Amino acid sequence: VLFLVSTYTDGVPPLTCKWFCQWLHEASNDFRVNKSILAGMKYAVFGLGNSLYSDNYNTVGRNIDKWLHKLSASRVFPFTEGDENVAQSKQGSLKLDFDSWKNDIISILPGNFARLTMNASIGIIESESEDVENSESEEDKEEDDVVDVEDVGKAMSNNVNGVLVKRKSTKAKREMITPELSKSLTKQGYRLVGSHSGVKLCRWTKSMLRGRGGCYKHTFYGIESHRCMETTPSLACANKCVFCWRHHSNPVGTEWKWKMDSPDIVVKGAVNNHYDMIKQFKKQGVPGVKPERFAEGFSIKHCALSLVGEPIMYPEINKFVQLLHEKGISSFLVTNAQFPEAITNLIPVTQLYVSVDAATQESLKKIDRPLFKDFWPRFIKSLKALSAKGQRTVYRLTIVKAWNSDEIEAYANLVSLGKPDFIEVKGVTFCGDSKSSDGLTLKNVPWHEEVVNFVDQLAQMLDGYEIASEHEHSNCVLLAQTKFKISDGGWNTWIDYSRFHELYQRYQATGECFTALDYMKKTPPWALFGAKERGFDPVETRWRLGYMQAPKPPSHGA
Repeated sequence: VLFLVSTYTDGVPPLTCKWFCQWLHEASNDFRVNKSILAGMKYAVFGLGNSLYSDNYNTVGRNIDKWLHKLSASRVFPFTEGDENVAQSKQGSLKLDFDSWKNDIISILPGNFARLTMNASIGIIESESEDVENSESEEDKEEDDVVDVEDVGKAMSNNVNGVLVKRKSTKAKREMITPELSKSLTKQGYRLVGSHSGVKLCRWTKSMLRGRGGCYKHTFYGIESHRCMETTPSLACANKCVFCWRHHSNPVGTEWKWKMDSPDIVVKGAVNNHYDMIKQFKKQGVPGVKPERFAEGFSIKHCALSLVGEPIMYPEINKFVQLLHEKGISSFLVTNAQFPEAITNLIPVTQLYVSVDAATQESLKKIDRPLFKDFWPRFIKSLKALSAKGQRTVYRLTIVKAWNSDEIEAYANLVSLGKPDFIEVKGVTFCGDSKSSDGLTLKNVPWHEEVVNFVDQLAQMLDGYEIASEHEHSNCVLLAQTKFKISDGGWNTWIDYSRFHELYQRYQATGECFTALDYMKKTPPWALFGAKERGFDPVETRWRLGYMQAPKPPSHGA
């Protein structure tokens, strides 16, 4: 019997394996159970884990191997670990670890039995995966391209001043993007840049190219969604959030340990791929693309560094941002609040976000599933570091109903630490029921009115904040410091992008600092909270789900 098993948060087994592990544990430790009940059974165990979660790395696989042995089953091959951490994986990736183990198992099985056994096992695996995602079926039939693993430096001897010195073996740094990761992200619509970066055409970019409305950043801050590039210089992240809409296909890490591409290569690759995706969007025959918007799309004005992963992990993030600004591209950078020193050392960006996914240590651990053991102190330090930044700062709160929607008072306490200019509160995006998302379902997605109610209660607990704007379509509401409020009841939440670039160039030349108030701009009436448009730009044409035709213009009569 061959066991392939993963380890979930806090070292517990997956839901589908929980009962079996509980029975096996009890049977192997209960004195009333005959310890020879599995005599005659031969087995091998392959554990799937990530060594970055060091405390519980492959705990479930180790336990199953131990419990089976205690019940007199015969181990035909030593317990083997598959490591998702590319930098530490023995073979270079989780798949290559498995392939190596599989070949070892085949080599010890007799003749045709080996082929029959492995084919049957693979068949079972494929049939189970179809329940998770049927769209994989065609891709799974394709032959995977596997590259050679980098040679690992062997222990060497060296004569220094007549003394024989043994050098420690060193590993060459590996690329972050493995063949399996490349296949997964490409299928999700990403264009991969170099060995650790990616770019993707946002759905709102596509929407505004067709004149069908912009994203919440268009409503809140005045970006042109069709001229916005969504990218990241680091596909790796320090969390595995339960609501991550990237299917947890990106790597994780607490420090940079991969090969690194230069920032100019990353920026150039991202821009070129973004433009190519716009060309392909029109070539695919998508109806309604406006010629003027299409032409403007080839002049990027904004960059959302929020695609996937943790962009601030990239060691050259400052140079990366500098290159964007030199091209006249504004920067919206999102960080997961686990790298406070990087926040402190970050040069001015147009707008700096911190994801505040929970308000207590317990709920943050449950929702973000961070790699850092000291994740809470890092989280608090990151919020405090935000308060020292002179430019526009934002807390991004994702509301997961029944998970963190009742932590309003605790959220209010966190606001006092970072003193953000703005607070975006957004209902969690539903990505489909998934066992891997710890039971996150459509029931966890709040209605827009529930988000508004949450924000209203939060505002009442805060001094100097009021609701300024909303984007109903994105289920998102904006709180702003009252210093951005105008005496006539309006707001200055929009950004004067030309002014920002002037201020940044002056900062580069003289070191003179500037603040969020130096490049604010008046928010149009339709974008204000309470307006009948509810955040939808009236210049655009709204298409509602289920209606295949655009609204007809009103008849003016004779």
